[in-house]
Amino acid sequence: MRAAWLLLSGVILGGCATLLHGSPQATADLKNARGEAVGTASLWEDANGVRIITQVRGIPPGKHGFHLHAAGKCDPPEFTTAGAHFNPGRKRHGLKSPQGPHAGDLPNLEVAADGSGRLQYVTKLVTLGSGPASLFDADGTALVVHANPDDDVTDPTGNSGGRIACGTLRKAS
Repeated sequence: MRAAWLLLSGVILGGCATLLHGSPQATADLKNARGEAVGTASLWEDANGVRIITQVRGIPPGKHGFHLHAAGKCDPPEFTTAGAHFNPGRKRHGLKSPQGPHAGDLPNLEVAADGSGRLQYVTKLVTLGSGPASLFDADGTALVVHANPDDDVTDPTGNSGGRIACGTLRKAS
């Protein structure tokens, strides 16, 4: 019964997100180092900024650094091809940094004991349109889940550890 309720809740909440925002303008499928699907992200842009809604499953429990990275390339197993954090303004790392943040700095992704997690966040530091803060520049952008929590201040990565999942952003059709 509980599983059925959780499934129905997910369908209802997913439907509500679509009703509130319309179809996503960008999406990403997150995969782990073995190439297994571990989550999805949907992005919309409106007057408030770019809204990112991410759902994961099969990720180790705890807090994980979660960032937009400068290149839309996710080669396993380390995902280093995603490059550094997206940082067109050349700021210092961290949502709590007085000289920051990077445009790609996002809050930590919290994952429950069952390996599932959800993050909803709005940022005005990026755009899905054109310009220097565009997530669709010449080499694209990736979303990366890190092994450890981001401390929100240490430059350049927040001490968030290795990369455990990655997904390339693509324009939604």
